[in-house]
Amino acid sequence: MTNSQLKSSIASITASERVVPPHWALQEQLLFDTLNKAAKEFVTRYTRPDGTLIWFDHWPGMDGSDDPYEGFMNLALLYMLGGSNELHEIARRIFDGITWQWTQYGQIHREFDAYYDWMHHGEGYLYLYFLGLAGPATLKDRQRALTFASMYTGDDPEAPNYDKERKLIRSPLNGSRGPRFIVNEEDWSTHRGILDDYLAPYEDIPGVDFASGKCSWSNDEVYKHLISMMNERMNRGDVPLNLNATGLVTHAFMHSGDENLRNWVVEYVQAWQERSNRNGGIIPDNVGLTDQIGEYNDGKWWGGYYGWRWPHGFMTIIEPLTNACMNVAMLTGDLTRLQLAREQLDRNWELRKEQDGKWLVPYKHFDSGWTDYREALPKYPIYLWSMSMADEDLDRIERIPKDHDWNEVIVPRFSGRDPKTGRETKHYIGNTQPWFQYIRGLNPDYPEQILRANYEMIGNQLAKMRAPDGNPHNWTEHYNEGMYSAIHIWQEMCPVYFEGLVQLTLGGPMHISHGGLQHGRVRYFDDAEKRPGLPQGVSALVEKLTADSVTVQLVNTSLFDTRELIIQAGVFGEHQFTIGEIIGSNGEVTGTTAVNGKWLHVELPEGTGITLRLGLKRFANTPSYAMPWDENDKQLIQGRAN
Repeated sequence: MTNSQLKSSIASITASERVVPPHWALQEQLLFDTLNKAAKEFVTRYTRPDGTLIWFDHWPGMDGSDDPYEGFMNLALLYMLGGSNELHEIARRIFDGITWQWTQYGQIHREFDAYYDWMHHGEGYLYLYFLGLAGPATLKDRQRALTFASMYTGDDPEAPNYDKERKLIRSPLNGSRGPRFIVNEEDWSTHRGILDDYLAPYEDIPGVDFASGKCSWSNDEVYKHLISMMNERMNRGDVPLNLNATGLVTHAFMHSGDENLRNWVVEYVQAWQERSNRNGGIIPDNVGLTDQIGEYNDGKWWGGYYGWRWPHGFMTIIEPLTNACMNVAMLTGDLTRLQLAREQLDRNWELRKEQDGKWLVPYKHFDSGWTDYREALPKYPIYLWSMSMADEDLDRIERIPKDHDWNEVIVPRFSGRDPKTGRETKHYIGNTQPWFQYIRGLNPDYPEQILRANYEMIGNQLAKMRAPDGNPHNWTEHYNEGMYSAIHIWQEMCPVYFEGLVQLTLGGPMHISHGGLQHGRVRYFDDAEKRPGLPQGVSALVEKLTADSVTVQLVNTSLFDTRELIIQAGVFGEHQFTIGEIIGSNGEVTGTTAVNGKWLHVELPEGTGITLRLGLKRFANTPSYAMPWDENDKQLIQGRAN
C-alpha cells in the first residue's frame, strides 16, 4: 500500500496545541537514547561480527539455548517500541548467530531446541515473538514459525510431540527431536550444583532426607537414583507447563492466519480444562500417555515435572495457564476462555489460611497435603484484568491484602525476591503492581518514578558489564563458581531493560517472563520511516484504560520537526478503534473524528502534543503481525516430499 493510499484509507488527526514537554516525555526520550547506546555497547562487548557470542568452546547437557536468547531478545522489543533503526538488523543477526552456535554445541537441532521443558522454551522463544513484532515479516520468519508450530500440532513426523487423539503433549521434555522419555546423566549435568539447594523431586529417594528441603544432586549415588526415578515417573506424559507451547502456535497463527493453528490452541487449552474438571477443579500436574491422571505416579495428581511439588510449585502452574488462557482469549475474542486460569486462582485462594496475622496460600502439595504457604501474588490476576477489564478479575486482585505499599517502585534485581516488597523478579520485571495502581488513577507519580528507576537500573547494569567480571575474555569453564552463573551471564550483564517504556507506551504490563506474549492496548508505527515504533522525538503515555476506550497522550518533543505516526488498536491489531476524541487540558472534548478501523494516523507538528480518548471494540479483529504497509505476501518454500 502506498503512503497516499494508506492516508486515504484510514482516519487522521492533527495536533494543534503547542506544549512544553512534560517531564515524563523528556525522560522517555532520554531513556530511548540511553538504551540505544547501551545496546550498541552490549553487543560490541559480547558478540562477534557474525552474531555469535564470545563464549566457551563447548557446553554440555540439555540446558543452554534459552539463556543467550534471553540475554539479547530485548534488542528486538526495543526496536519495536521506537529504538534505533540499526537494532532491527542487529537483533536478527544475533538470533541467527545464537541459533547456529547452539546447534554446534548440540542443544539446537533444525533451528529449534532439541529437547527441554516449556519453562525454558518459553523464556528463550520470547526472542522469536519479539522479532514478529519487529516486522515486516520475512520469508524466513514465516517459514520458521510454521515449521516450529508443526512440531507441537502433531504434523511433524520428526518431532511427534503431540498426540492428536488424546490431545496431549507426550513428555515434559520436548522439542525438534520429539519427546524425551529417557534422560541420561549428561542431560542434567549442568544443573547438579545448582539443584543441591532445591527440594527433592520425590519423597522416597534413597539417601535423601526430604524434610531437609535439599537434595544432593552432586552425590553420584543420589544422582543415579534421581535419573532412574525421573525416567520412571516424570518424563512421560503431559504437564501444565506445556501450555506455554500455545505461545509458539499463536505466534505461527499471527504470521499465517492458518485456522488449524487457532483450533489447536483452543483444543489444547480445553483438554487441560477437562483434566482439571476430572480432578475436582484442581489442575493435575501430570497425566500419562493414555491421559490418565497420575498414570506413572501411583495415581497422584501432584508430583509431576515442574508441578505442584517440585521445584517451584504454584508459580509454574499458574504462569503457563495465564499465558495460554490469554492466548486463546485473544485468538477467539471470547473472554470466558480465561476461565481455567481464573478457576485455579480461586481454588488456590480457597485453600488460604491465616498465619501471624497474614492470609497465606499454598504453593506446593506433598504426599501429606498442601504446604509452603506464602502471600498470594497479585500480578497474575492483574494480567487477566488487563485483558478482560472485568469486575470479577478486579475482585481477584483486591481480595489480596496489601502487605506493603503497592505504589512503591523498585529497581529490580536479576532474579529473586525484592527484600522490601517481596515481589519476585525475572528479566528485571518487578513493577506490575504500581503500574496497576497507576492505570486505575491511584498512583499519579508512577510515570516519572518508573522511568527514573529504569534509568538507574541501566546505569547499574552498565557498571557491572564494564567491570573486569563483565569481560567475556576473562571467563573460564569455572566461572559459575564466582559471582555470576555461567549460562545466565548475558542476562545478568545486559543493560537493555525497560519495563516502564513498555507499560507506559503500550498500556499493559510487561510480558510474563516464562513465555508470555507482549499484550497491550495499543502500539505505534513511524509513518515516515515505514517501521514499527514511535518516531524519533515522540513520547507516548497511556493514561487510562476502560472496557471500551484507551486514553493516550502524545508529545512531539522536537521544536524543529513534524512527526507522523500510526496508532494501532492492540499490540496485535486485535481491537478496532471506533472514534477518536481530542481531550483538552480541563478534560473537555475539543474535537471528534470517526475512525472505524484498527489504525489511526496522527500528525504532530513541531512542539505540539495531543491527548486522545480512543473508543474501542475490543477483540473485533483477527490478531496478526501485519503492519499498515504490508503487501500480505504469504509465500512459503515447499521442500522435497522424500
